[in-house]
Amino acid sequence: MRPADGDGAGGAGRGDGAGAAGRGAHQPEGERLQKVMAAAGVASRRICEQYIAEGRVEVNGQIVTEPGRRVDPAVDLVAVDGVAVQLDTSRRYVMLNKPVGVLSSMRDERGRPDLRTFTSDYPERLFNVGRLDSDTSGLLLLTNDGALAHVLAHPSFGVSKTYIATVDGAITPQALAKLTRGITLEDGPIAADKARILQARSGASMVEVTLHSGRNRIVRRMLDAVGHPVLQLVRRSFGPLHLGTLQAGAARDVTKVELGQLLTISRNAGE
Repeated sequence: MRPADGDGAGGAGRGDGAGAAGRGAHQPEGERLQKVMAAAGVASRRICEQYIAEGRVEVNGQIVTEPGRRVDPAVDLVAVDGVAVQLDTSRRYVMLNKPVGVLSSMRDERGRPDLRTFTSDYPERLFNVGRLDSDTSGLLLLTNDGALAHVLAHPSFGVSKTYIATVDGAITPQALAKLTRGITLEDGPIAADKARILQARSGASMVEVTLHSGRNRIVRRMLDAVGHPVLQLVRRSFGPLHLGTLQAGAARDVTKVELGQLLTISRNAGE
């Protein structure tokens, strides 16, 4: 619940100029667009008014140029320069660099290390978007936004993930070409979107693999199928999110830019 907008005295963005007496029972509902944008952290209210006047703001897919436009933050979809804005400030989005040995679960019945170690300090009830195997480290998104989580985790929406794998043996370009052309595993055909060698040595090689499949242990099974079992696996990116210098076991809130990119993916997928 958000308090009623007490911002401004007349017209409320409908261009009627009639003031409070003229609105009467027909007072528009919702909050002024620039106030909602400012509360969401887009910019100051004055700068948000400028964005609106410049035609850079969309509400439900339509460009809006009148600053007095009222919106319902729980219903209306707002974007600036084509990038979605989260109006619901109760939602939280956290990037975790999950260490090896931690289960992608909020409660393990057998008492093994799980994600509660990293979520207990947050007031929101966070859950993980998708999973990483216990023996795989890297980027895992935690959130309390169920709608976004559904889109990002569902294989049909094709969110790409990039992994760095250390594999046994000196891998060749021919082996990676098999991955991008496509191979058949016990649960069906699969192809990597991209694959490249980062380092090739006789004892072990390092490769980068990008794909959008969410199938169980898919990267390990693909590399094993071309004769190079995985020794170590790290997920470096998930959609627009990148680990960067985030250390293993560390977590941080996603930035406004990253969040906008995530929301844009989610909204485009729902169209």
